[in-house]
Amino acid sequence: MTIRNIIYFSIFSIFTFCVAQTSFAESPSLLISPAVILQGDPFLIQISEAPITSIKKSTFDGKKLDLFTYQNKPTVIVAIDLNKKPGTYKLIIQFHDGSSIEKDVNIGKRDKTEKPLGIPEKLGGNTKESQDKLVASLVAAKKSLANIKTNKKMLWTEKFIPPLSQIFVTDPYGNSRKTGEYSIPHKGTDYRAKIGTEVLAINRGVVRITSTYRDYGKTIFIDHGMGLMSYYLHLSKMKVKVGQVVEKGQVIALSGDTGYTLGAHLHLGIRIDGITIDPEKFFELFK
Repeated sequence: MTIRNIIYFSIFSIFTFCVAQTSFAESPSLLISPAVILQGDPFLIQISEAPITSIKKSTFDGKKLDLFTYQNKPTVIVAIDLNKKPGTYKLIIQFHDGSSIEKDVNIGKRDKTEKPLGIPEKLGGNTKESQDKLVASLVAAKKSLANIKTNKKMLWTEKFIPPLSQIFVTDPYGNSRKTGEYSIPHKGTDYRAKIGTEVLAINRGVVRITSTYRDYGKTIFIDHGMGLMSYYLHLSKMKVKVGQVVEKGQVIALSGDTGYTLGAHLHLGIRIDGITIDPEKFFELFK
């Protein structure tokens, strides 16, 4: 072998070795939790044996997903709308090397119950006029809160925690309230909390809203980054300001009975990319 051939062979060997080092030691795999996913649930996807820089794109049902690192693994949280049609949807993870992983994810039907809920006298009582006003007010509030600013970066690194030191669910997510001729979906979880109970931030974030609404009462919205937000309704006192950075477990408010309530409690909502999901199912992802 000539010296020139030896040099060429050495360069080719080094190049081949470097390319080999960029390949995955093992094939990437997906871990999806929970095993059963229903309408209104969030679910968590973690990708093993692949650095986050190796992933080109991730989609669910054709919608692009934002990746972040959690427990040293590329991770995605997907929100399923309460009214999404049950069925099988495609999850696709594409890598920069041209490979991809495709998985069918089944979304089951949630059992939804409907219960009557009257209107308190402070909001007009059970009249047709107050029912119409209630629904119009809810629609207006929802519209005004639809496009709250969210940080493009993840603002939390630790697990999420419940918003109260003692948890007792009085009304779960997903049920509907029958108010006159209207059926109003309950897109949050109600917790037992007498007036003045300390309300905790479920994780680190930035306060985006501290306002009072006719039906929500005193309200706080916290931005946790990457489209993830938590919101706390019917408060008696707010202890934070817009723009303030809060830490996990920090006391942000006191619970109350302001707004559309028939008794003191805390309503917690969690939404991801504008989709409001079941808070209790969300907390289970981080146990």
